[in-house]
Amino acid sequence: MKLIKLGLIILVFLILHINSMAFVNPNRVRTSIASTHIVNGDTVKTIPGDTLKVTLPDSTQVVDNFDNIMSDRLDSMVHTWYVQNAFPVDSLEKAFAADSLQAALPDSVYVKRLQNLDSFIPLPYNEAVKKFINFYVNRRRGMVSIMMGLTNYYFPLFEEALAKYDLPIELKYLPIIESALNPRIVSRAGASGLWQFMHGTAKMYGLEINSYIDERNDPIKATDAAARYLKDLYAIYGDWHVVIAAYNCGPGNINKAVRRSGGKQSYWEIYAKLPRETRGYIPVFIAANYVMNYAKEHNLYPVLPSFKILTDTLVVTSYLNFEQIAGVLNIPVTEIRQLNPQYKHDIIPAKPDKHFVLKLPIDKISPFIDNQTQIFAFNRDKYFPNNQIIPIKGDRGGYFDIEGKKKIYYTVKSGDNPRSVANKYKISTSLLAEWNHIRRNRIKVGQKLAIYVDDKSLASKSESKKSKADKAKAKKEKEIILKPDESITGPNTINEEYTYYTVRQGDSLYTIAKQFAGVSDTEIKLLNNIKNARSLTVGQKLKIPIKA
Repeated sequence: MKLIKLGLIILVFLILHINSMAFVNPNRVRTSIASTHIVNGDTVKTIPGDTLKVTLPDSTQVVDNFDNIMSDRLDSMVHTWYVQNAFPVDSLEKAFAADSLQAALPDSVYVKRLQNLDSFIPLPYNEAVKKFINFYVNRRRGMVSIMMGLTNYYFPLFEEALAKYDLPIELKYLPIIESALNPRIVSRAGASGLWQFMHGTAKMYGLEINSYIDERNDPIKATDAAARYLKDLYAIYGDWHVVIAAYNCGPGNINKAVRRSGGKQSYWEIYAKLPRETRGYIPVFIAANYVMNYAKEHNLYPVLPSFKILTDTLVVTSYLNFEQIAGVLNIPVTEIRQLNPQYKHDIIPAKPDKHFVLKLPIDKISPFIDNQTQIFAFNRDKYFPNNQIIPIKGDRGGYFDIEGKKKIYYTVKSGDNPRSVANKYKISTSLLAEWNHIRRNRIKVGQKLAIYVDDKSLASKSESKKSKADKAKAKKEKEIILKPDESITGPNTINEEYTYYTVRQGDSLYTIAKQFAGVSDTEIKLLNNIKNARSLTVGQKLKIPIKA
């Protein structure tokens, strides 16, 4: 009988031990791969295991998938207000130039360079890392140069927070992967800001999110929250590769991968069981570390902005709309948005008992203080009737009035996405999402989307249904057909037919070009002999080539 009881105790102990191995031991120190030797020229050098070349399953597919994600993030960064206005036009053109594929270096060079980095976080090398290095230093050189120019603004902020919580300084490269240093970017999954916080995680770390404010987009508060989150993840897992992976996919997915891998706990051991995007996360993190430290070895240098925004902050204690500031201080609303990305609808919802911060260029701080009474009184009844925030009916500022507009329905077709539908009707994707309760930018073929348009927009849509003869007649009446100016030269062929476009507030060559099928911003620049894309003025007439 005693032997039976002893056997049962041993069996229970074994079962508990096996189950415990499915979870990460926070006190365990891990090494990804055992140490070995590599040949470096004529000498044999011992390399720590974490810098060895390792082979991963289906890494090519993972890289291709993450390649598209990173391209989208870099593209969004280049189209932010500050980049479009403060960076040289020729640099922006290079950013969108065709891929420039160059021969990769021998693997031994990459291994040696990664080994020479004094990194607290292990930086192993494999084929996926090599492909992401190539993505940065060859295929997206122009965009990376611009992003490097932004690091002078953001890296001191990141470094201060990481030092405050005693975290590895290499973590400052995470936002390069997460957001390409675009503080307003929103992912397909709903993550937002420089550090791409999901809603639930952001609330756990004290970031305020409501109808008017989203502190995930506040660089200072989001960075502090990200540092605290990373510190907590390390307390759980004790392995920086796993921590960084958990930051991307969440602790739940990490624990599942550990269990499905039979209790194995290093990133490379659970790699095959992780979500596809996360499989590319550590390789691209290592590649970002490499590129930021060895850019000049690839003749890659930061493009610095032609003007820097020196800023200071003010405390706001009452409701304030960005247009009130712009109307008195003569500063573009788009610039105020860039400096204050946490405010969702151009409204600072401040009250005497709840203050908020406003960031402005330093040369506007004194004028704001001197004209504070005038600023708060500017069109007060329009923006805050009875000193209340009126219900939001639209995007920026919340003053898109649907009253008097025609409500139509659009049927989603194959290949449509919220942005393409919104562009078709010249509305914002935010409005489209709000009117139709679209979540995570998901629409499906056959879905009916409600859209509010004015009579002019409706008329332009109905015009497309006219007979070919009517279209030709209308086109002849509306379009001025001329030959391009003889003084305009360039590599692109300019169509001999063009129409006129009147520049509006907030326009750029890129946003104007997007309104005309097949037309690029370079063509508009050449056709109008524009030397500086930032020289556009409201009311200016631009010639737009007519494409068949």
